[in-house]
Amino acid sequence: MLEPWLALPGAADQVATWSKLTGLPLERLGTTATAEEITDTAVTQPLVVVSALLAFDELGKRHRIPSDVVVAGHSVGELAAAAITGVITRDEAVSLAAIRGAEMAKACAEVPTTMAAVLGGDEEQVLARLAELDLVPANRNAVGQIVAAGTVEAIDTLIADPPEKARTRKLSVAGAFHTHYMASAQDAVAAAAAAITPQDPTAVLLSNFDGKPVTSGVEALARLVSQVTNPVRWDLCSATMRELGVDSLVELPPAGALTGIAKRELKGTPTRALKTPDDLEGITGLG
Repeated sequence: MLEPWLALPGAADQVATWSKLTGLPLERLGTTATAEEITDTAVTQPLVVVSALLAFDELGKRHRIPSDVVVAGHSVGELAAAAITGVITRDEAVSLAAIRGAEMAKACAEVPTTMAAVLGGDEEQVLARLAELDLVPANRNAVGQIVAAGTVEAIDTLIADPPEKARTRKLSVAGAFHTHYMASAQDAVAAAAAAITPQDPTAVLLSNFDGKPVTSGVEALARLVSQVTNPVRWDLCSATMRELGVDSLVELPPAGALTGIAKRELKGTPTRALKTPDDLEGITGLG
């Protein structure tokens, strides 16, 4: 996840600093980790934030970031978005990601839970079926793309008997993220966030809570905490991007999934998924 970005000037030193901050060997985990290590949410979450920040900082060196830029992050990516817009520092974002990941891993061990993608079908029928099984629509990523979360038993029942005209796919995740099953993790993140003095965002920052811009740093930090147990409304973030007239989209690493959604939800909008530094060249909409 980190290997292509570590070759950038200063990147290795920055990652070494963040490794000391978090107590995690981030360079090794981001380059030579085993498959088991890299899928551990305690490892994945800080790596996601680190890779996003390294890429954004290099993006800013090579291009002029427009003053009216709109910034949004998906799930743990909101920590990177908060750092990019100045709500929290980069060190605070990486530290919170490490705490968030470790505590969510602990919460996952308390009760066997998981998640499943539900694709297609009538939205009302899908949501009704989830409620019937006591499942939570933890991610509403786009029209016809909902991620259900809950107990393993309930998810297995959903897969065996899905809503009409809907397809389901069990996800390889540690547990039911963005649900009440993560309450203990939220408490830990709240305790860490209490030591942070947030600043108001310096750019338009969209929230996973309702897709709307957040103008208060205090509110943005509070939402970073509550997001641990709240659903991710990326569908609403996409809707706000349309309303604001976003005319190009750059996805920070690990990139690909949100670009795919944008091609459907923001049709005609140029997109770029930053997977390696080579992808930083010739980006539409940046100087």
